Amino acid sequence: MTSALSVEFCGERFDVAAGDTFVVGREGDLVIDDNPYLHRRFLVLSEDGGLWWVANEGSLLSATVSDGSGGVQAWLPPGGRLPLVFPTLTVLFSAGSTTYDLTVTTSGDFYSPTGAPLPQSGTTTIGAVPLTSSQRLLIVALAEHVLRQDSPGRGSIPSSAEAAERLGWPLTTFNRKLDNVCEKLSRVGVQGLRGERGKLATGRRQRLVEYAVASRLISHDDLPLLEREQQANGEFSPSHG
Repeated sequence: MTSALSVEFCGERFDVAAGDTFVVGREGDLVIDDNPYLHRRFLVLSEDGGLWWVANEGSLLSATVSDGSGGVQAWLPPGGRLPLVFPTLTVLFSAGSTTYDLTVTTSGDFYSPTGAPLPQSGTTTIGAVPLTSSQRLLIVALAEHVLRQDSPGRGSIPSSAEAAERLGWPLTTFNRKLDNVCEKLSRVGVQGLRGERGKLATGRRQRLVEYAVASRLISHDDLPLLEREQQANGEFSPSHG
């Protein structure tokens, strides 16, 4: 029998009984907010074949689903569906300039990251990606509001101009470094950072934050880097990397 499931968002916990369906969106069981960029019915949690599944019923937005350690993650595009095969999962998605994250927990028998492979829907196991100091700074600046959350919820993603100002960098420098880090991650298999015909995706800042937070590429412990960079900019020009 499928076990019960719980969803945590902004300090609230929602318990879902086996056999029930749980809808996340502007309307449903978990009403995120009145963000006009968010689908009315976006993510749907339901059980099938003895497993809980998450389905993306939106037409435009994607989500990032990660196991509790960040070692395994999947990109869930519109129309995609994934089984929840770990006891704790983080689900991140962006609508407009806001990124949301949910924690989903359940109990029962699960796959191991080193055991049977997950059913594919953009699933990826990517090892540690080496970042230059300036690339790490850039990602932390974009993810700052998400990282400062005390519990799963919502955080705004700054524009490139706002993030560049936060770091004390020229906008042209910031955009060049953003292009470089997106290219680096795309080459190792991170989806959603590249558009069609080799072009970078227009929503790459949001997808970059989702991936970096879900995979633990950056964490709350990296936030002091922003203050150090601001202090250093009083005496030094930013390094290039």
